[in-house]
Amino acid sequence: MRLSEWVSRWQWRMPDLVLHDPDGPRECLVRAGQLVVGPDAVQPVSDELRRWVDRIDPSGRIILRDELRDRPVEVAADITDRWPAAPNHVHIGTPIMLGTPTWIGGPEILDIPGPRPPEPETWDPPVTVAVLDTGLDPHPWFAARPWLTEWGLHPEVLDHDIDGTPDWQAGHGTFVAGVLISNAPGVTIRHHRVLSSMGLTDDTTVAAAIRATRARGHIDITLITSGCYTADNRCPPTLEHELTQGDTVVVAAAGNGGSSRPFWPAALDTAVAVAATDETGTIAAFSNRGPWVNATAPGVDVTSSHVRLKTGTEGVAPGTEAREYGVARWSGTSFAAPKIAADLANLMREGHTPDQALATHSLGQPTL
Repeated sequence: MRLSEWVSRWQWRMPDLVLHDPDGPRECLVRAGQLVVGPDAVQPVSDELRRWVDRIDPSGRIILRDELRDRPVEVAADITDRWPAAPNHVHIGTPIMLGTPTWIGGPEILDIPGPRPPEPETWDPPVTVAVLDTGLDPHPWFAARPWLTEWGLHPEVLDHDIDGTPDWQAGHGTFVAGVLISNAPGVTIRHHRVLSSMGLTDDTTVAAAIRATRARGHIDITLITSGCYTADNRCPPTLEHELTQGDTVVVAAAGNGGSSRPFWPAALDTAVAVAATDETGTIAAFSNRGPWVNATAPGVDVTSSHVRLKTGTEGVAPGTEAREYGVARWSGTSFAAPKIAADLANLMREGHTPDQALATHSLGQPTL
């Protein structure tokens, strides 16, 4: 299904969603009437645009008047030769077009054994991974790990509109964290919610989360499972700025568009872009690929920790959200990326610097 066919499904949750150049080479999702510029450029850009500016919001975004509501891409392009400016791109969680997970051991039971919960380990010194996703629930897989309470919980939103149906990305962050600790049991997770339960976010939200995690202590690896396309096929400036600070390794999902078009921030030269492979080691049909992809890992029918909505049970009032913890199966580059993050974390635990870990890790060349 093309991106244009999904927009109507998302707009009820994000009414200011605009699809630029539908099905064309410059196709991208942006937030209507929003410009993102560097802090030093806010006032000069506002002065230059003058009567087309409605206001400047507290985050520094320039909000355009209604006449230009659907044209932030064009406005940004007109001034980028003078000021670093871009529309506020909308990011999508990478499994969003592959459907929801299949629960193992529930009503949709799969006749396969679920993975064993990973045993807790303590690494000293710690290796810290910032996971930017939908949140993290207190799943039993994480119960004995001190970082779960040290950082503060950001529980998953499972049913935002209270219609009794789990949202598209419900439980995604919990699933990703499970893949990470299954392969690196002693890693310290710093989770930060950036994705909505429908799998949507934007440049300014992701950039703010990167700053917030960095401000609370050293981060060895930043794991990002969402991304965006841009009209000029360049990384949004605010993301590039935040992701090139310090010595943190950025691991990002390559996206599920089945395309070679750059997907940001994964396509950054300084990021490790992870594509998904199937059981044969071949890049999965849904996975993005191309010269900017530099790592692969299994991403088809991955099993991991999950939380789901439980309704209509004894003692639970209709419309009340209750949670059930277990294991599910899901596909996407979102679940290949934490495997690579875990591999790098294990190397750092052994004493490798970030640069050494990247040089040591065998990224390989996937079968196309």
